[in-house]
Amino acid sequence: MEDKNYIIRQISVFIDNKPATLAEMARHLADNNINLRAFSLAEARDFGATRIIVANPDRCVEVLKKTRYHFIESEVLAVEVADRPGGMADVLEFIAHEHISVEYAYAMIEKREGSAVIILRVDNPGKAIMALRKRNIQLLTTEDIAHL
Repeated sequence: MEDKNYIIRQISVFIDNKPATLAEMARHLADNNINLRAFSLAEARDFGATRIIVANPDRCVEVLKKTRYHFIESEVLAVEVADRPGGMADVLEFIAHEHISVEYAYAMIEKREGSAVIILRVDNPGKAIMALRKRNIQLLTTEDIAHL
């Protein structure tokens, strides 16, 4: 499998930091049959940034455009880590050993048997994919996420 298949499209949606805006965005997605697979919310004083992973990013982008949300797309990795103390630390140490910076991370909603899935934004995705595959760390593809 080509390494580029392990690049996951993350959509960051910017919303006003006021009551009901997150609920409204979630409802727009739900009404259009968009199921969130991973979700993170970071807030600033006046706005929030939701980072989402979905099974069908093209459809999600259509819905967001139609409903006039401001968003950007980024490349992230979905990495299985052992569901035990130190599971995430092991993966992060493998990445650090290759001098790759992790810009941010969050967990996926879906859990796999014996493991959890984390989303990683790194400064060099190609190098991170090679390093993790060399150590037999399972990475998910967009297709894997669609079937969770």
